[in-house]
Amino acid sequence: MAKAIHSMIRVLDEERSVRFYETAFGLTSAERLDFESFTLVYLSNAENSFELELTINKGRTEAYDLGDGYGHLAFCVEDVDAEHARLSEAGFTPRKLVDFAPGGDLLARFFFVKDPDGYEIEVMQRMGRYH
Repeated sequence: MAKAIHSMIRVLDEERSVRFYETAFGLTSAERLDFESFTLVYLSNAENSFELELTINKGRTEAYDLGDGYGHLAFCVEDVDAEHARLSEAGFTPRKLVDFAPGGDLLARFFFVKDPDGYEIEVMQRMGRYH
């Protein structure tokens, strides 16, 4: 069976992005590979082996066009209310908390926040299938 190992996004500023993902989600650099025209930074944490790969194309100065095909990354946390408050205090301006309860049953509690390059990140309460 196949195992998901990483997802890649292109970012403009390595330091800014690494700082955001470390502060917001506790991801730290597992490996950094520097090449002539680009750098790859693999971020992870102790929760699992899945990594976020940041690609930094050297010499790029314009923001990437995220288009309409990108959806979002998702993280689950023990206390989504506390994380919302913590990210707000850190200046990351998360959107409002949402209780997703179609038909009356709470399926998910979440909010979205954007990283420095505009990528959407969903932060979900650890519950149900999200653990």
